[in-house]
Amino acid sequence: MALADTGRSRGILGTVPIAVASSLAVTLNLVTPAQAAPREDRATDRAGDTGEVSPLERAALGSTIGMTPAASSFTSAPRTAVADAPATYRVQSGDTVSGIAARFGLSTAAVLAMNGLSWKSLIFPGQVLALAQAGAVAAPAPAAPAPAAPAAPATTVYSVVRGDTISGIAGRFGVTTRAVLAANGLSSSSLIFPGQQIRIPGMTAAALDTPTAAPVAAPAPVAAPAPLPTASAGQVVALTDEMRANAQLIIAVGRRQGVPDQGIVVALAAAAQESGLRNVRYGDRDSLGLFQQRPSTGWGTPEQVLDPTRATLAFYGGAGNPNAGRTRGLLDIPGWMGMSVTQAAQAVQISAFPDAYAKWETSARTWLAQLG
Repeated sequence: MALADTGRSRGILGTVPIAVASSLAVTLNLVTPAQAAPREDRATDRAGDTGEVSPLERAALGSTIGMTPAASSFTSAPRTAVADAPATYRVQSGDTVSGIAARFGLSTAAVLAMNGLSWKSLIFPGQVLALAQAGAVAAPAPAAPAPAAPAAPATTVYSVVRGDTISGIAGRFGVTTRAVLAANGLSSSSLIFPGQQIRIPGMTAAALDTPTAAPVAAPAPVAAPAPLPTASAGQVVALTDEMRANAQLIIAVGRRQGVPDQGIVVALAAAAQESGLRNVRYGDRDSLGLFQQRPSTGWGTPEQVLDPTRATLAFYGGAGNPNAGRTRGLLDIPGWMGMSVTQAAQAVQISAFPDAYAKWETSARTWLAQLG
């Protein structure tokens, strides 16, 4: 039995790599590192050396041989550089977080953080762990700047001059009439006056000064419209040539249509209040002509309401109404003969200033008496 054991021990030693045997000896403090180095005359180093392995050595050797395959398998998987680490890793049986981190050259803390794990967390075969950028966390990208608050719409202020209308002002600035009304808290029935400040939404004052693509000749200066005549109760306003011509036309049309003198006085007072007895080409919003009739409310096209004769026929209404079915003239107002001059005029004109016609009554009656 002793011979068999000795032979078997020698057989085992014969299969142990020299490096392992030397390592074993150092581990057991049997020799120093220098003594562990193999020598060709090892058999004659000390007298009585038979090559047998003592029981203590055999036990240690057996343990070392058992450990060797495990150590070999642990170190056989190459470490992967961080730059080559996969984005994810599927956990295998026997894996640990620290082992996975070491395998790919990452820190355990980084792998835990990337996967929302703690040091007490368990992992399971088949579980997928994130590894991308776990080893070297890139500096956070600079936060995108917060979007700037939208600039308030640019607005310029326009000072109304005589003859302006909201629609005309809006068209001059290239915006809609509705936008200008809304920006100024006005309605479609609002009146504007010379000197009134009108806000133009979405425009700047520089818009008026934008140069054209090609130089153009400066337009000839346009004379400001003559101021409208004013009146007060009991006063007779003197007629200019233009006013007289239009007063005569209103009287003549009334006579042809069989309108009573009271109706002609109403027409003269209405035209005096609305246009100063002038065929003006401007007014509130789209109002035009002697009676400031509005194309947008059915009184006719701009050309039609600027025709003094047609405009007068439309004011009188009745059988000669050119807008029959669309607008209502004086003769179409039930009981107009029993109304005051200002009430009758207002019934046709529907003005924002219903009492304004009264101050022209004295002048209207005088003009009719003078012109006929």
